[in-house]
Amino acid sequence: MTVRAETGVVLRQKLGDHVELVTLNRPEARNAVNAEVAAGLENAVRETEADADVWAVILTGAGDAAFCAGADLREVAEGRLATLYTPDFGFAGLVKASRTKPWIAAVEGAAVAGGLELVLACDMVIAGRSARFGLPEVSRGLLAAAGGVYRMSRLIPRNLALELIATGASMSAERAFELGLVNRLCSAGEAKKEALLLAAEICANAPLAVRESLAVARRAFDLDDAALMQLSAEAQERLKRTEDFAEGPRAFLERRRPTWMGR
Repeated sequence: MTVRAETGVVLRQKLGDHVELVTLNRPEARNAVNAEVAAGLENAVRETEADADVWAVILTGAGDAAFCAGADLREVAEGRLATLYTPDFGFAGLVKASRTKPWIAAVEGAAVAGGLELVLACDMVIAGRSARFGLPEVSRGLLAAAGGVYRMSRLIPRNLALELIATGASMSAERAFELGLVNRLCSAGEAKKEALLLAAEICANAPLAVRESLAVARRAFDLDDAALMQLSAEAQERLKRTEDFAEGPRAFLERRRPTWMGR
């Protein structure tokens, strides 16, 4: 495991083949989002998107107390709420980011408020049994405006999402797994390891095919079947022009593992 880049509060490391680990590194503040975190996460998104060697990204928090406790309320109280947003990518430099590569949240401890909104912005979620998830904004006179109020309602049954949003209550990792918010549940302290296993499974596949497939799947709630069918056809046409499109069937016929080039 080698350090690729760090800003102090956002660390980046290469884990295995084609996997980048991004760590929120403010454990003394429960990894709460300040201006530096927002800038660091935006930079991580831009650089992992631009790096052809990165096929999947894992997002986690330092320490075991919290994945992320959301916005740094000290910053909010002192009138610096706007600094927690970036012009292009929104809250924490992530929630509005247009990404082609899969992001996996590896959650230990609390993922609440804006921290849960970071989880909801990812594509898949691994949780240790210590994890808890919640949107307590209404208890502070706020609204989970960085995607929480609608992304939660898309991921779990509507009535249960509305209850969590309206009460501000949190739920356990086990309950989140039962409801489908969490992909895989593991022992406390093992979320990052389990996320790496999932990332390795993803990276065993053709990276461009993964990205094109996810691009269509992410639009499933936004478009009707005809539009989604058209997007799928256009994506397939792009894939037909890649080397990997020929490599997959050839490797199958030759009874060997494919060698993906990502082009």
